[in-house]
Amino acid sequence: MRTLIFDCDGVLVDSEALAEGTLVEYLSRWLPDLNIDQELGQALGMTTAAILAHLEALSAHTLPSDATEQVDTAIEARLAQELKAIDGADKAVRGITLEKAVVSNSRRSRVLASLASTGLADAFGEVPIFTADQVAHPKPDPALYRLAASHLGQMPRDCLVVEDSVAGVTAARAAGMCVIGFVGASHVDVDQAARLTQVGAWRILEHMHGLEALVNEWQAKASSFSP
Repeated sequence: MRTLIFDCDGVLVDSEALAEGTLVEYLSRWLPDLNIDQELGQALGMTTAAILAHLEALSAHTLPSDATEQVDTAIEARLAQELKAIDGADKAVRGITLEKAVVSNSRRSRVLASLASTGLADAFGEVPIFTADQVAHPKPDPALYRLAASHLGQMPRDCLVVEDSVAGVTAARAAGMCVIGFVGASHVDVDQAARLTQVGAWRILEHMHGLEALVNEWQAKASSFSP
């Protein structure tokens, strides 16, 4: 049985714009010599800790020792108040019969809270969830996707992934999985589809109502190469 794997932030829940706004608020104060909006465009999809380390290395300033915890706590407080599911995600999750999993670069508590508050936890049921705190090297490293495949008992070629970031597509492709690049979240700019294609996305998806057709296409293509 093949598996459909979803990233969470920016694929299932429309969280990236909220997270980015929080990062801009904090980092503009901590690293005033950087154009935070511009730099974040290259870093979204990475863990908060990786984003902060990347930007701190570009700055003459130093972040507080608890910067990651401050930012993650602020993001999660905002998500609790404002987070919404991606339009069409609930219907897509319920309507596609493949086995499913969630693989996220966020910490587990945030993923669970996001799925619960948007009602997507009910859509998924008892779905396996894999998060950045389970591996030493999160996305764009393939370790998290390899871990998921191992725990699911799947060969990577039998996993179809939906990702919205360069880091996520890079990770899943390096793990040997086919990837759909999703560009339907509110934070996505007009160049993101090209970026995702460049790093290996098989198809680009603009709205979740088109996911089932792409899943069917992938299954038919995969079956044609089966012995």
